[in-house]
Amino acid sequence: MTMIRTAHPEEIPALVQYPDDVERNDATRAYLTDLLAKGCTRPQWCLVAEGGGHLVGSVVLWALPGGEVPTDVVLLEAPWADPEPAVGLALLTEAAVVAGRHGATGLGHVVDSPAQAPQFQRDRERRIDLLSRAGFAVARDGRRFRWLAGAELPAPDPRLHFRSLAELGPEPFVDLLAALLADTADARLGADVRRHGVRRAAELLFEESAELDHEPQWWEIGYAADGSPAVVSLPARSPAFPVIGFVGVAPAHRGRGYSRSVVARGTSILVENGATEIRGDCDVQNVAMYKGFQRAGYDNFADRLEFTRSF
Repeated sequence: MTMIRTAHPEEIPALVQYPDDVERNDATRAYLTDLLAKGCTRPQWCLVAEGGGHLVGSVVLWALPGGEVPTDVVLLEAPWADPEPAVGLALLTEAAVVAGRHGATGLGHVVDSPAQAPQFQRDRERRIDLLSRAGFAVARDGRRFRWLAGAELPAPDPRLHFRSLAELGPEPFVDLLAALLADTADARLGADVRRHGVRRAAELLFEESAELDHEPQWWEIGYAADGSPAVVSLPARSPAFPVIGFVGVAPAHRGRGYSRSVVARGTSILVENGATEIRGDCDVQNVAMYKGFQRAGYDNFADRLEFTRSF
């Protein structure tokens, strides 16, 4: 019989261990240690499945640093070779119960491929099947990009004049975000528009982006020569890496190469503030932004399926 329970103190941060996969074991320890140190999780948010006297599965609730309400699950492990995903389903069910007690109304999870640190999500198809059975749906089919120190720093675009959040205040940013979201190729953001309306979706995007570590002078609107807002750049630091965050080009200015320009601007801001590795994501359907990352010197190092479940 398999029991789902909170991990014992001596089981943290190792959780499930794989005798033939030292790299994966080490990554789990390092990742969970870091999450605990940053306040992205708590010992009572670490759940394990015990069967036959040893751990056979795990799942950990995650939030932004210091967050009281979990938003996602990480370190999801189960006996992937089993023909039926009973253990995985039990773990995700209990995770939802625990998250609900802390005020969550839904959870997210991401599956990256190829499998890589820190979570090494092997058995991709079985993971996707488990998530589907547990009520998760794909919110976005994304692509992940990375810039590393040593690569050429993308050149600035002399056509744009930038003004910061510190100078402008939030209202012009929300206005521009609303214009962008009215015609977005991003599946997740499009769903937010359908659920909340354009203006509220823009406000939520601004608020959610602001939860990441950033300085007001980092966030900028780029204006074209005619004085109209052309791009928005919201670089920040996530708990793991500096990130481009949200970037976008106003509908009236698309088709002019500004997607590369806005990625370049965010990159320069982060590098000036000490970044040696920068990451960014976009929807696979957002072809312009995909090309923008590539033209700014970023490498498409992984694909990412984003899942969500409400309860």
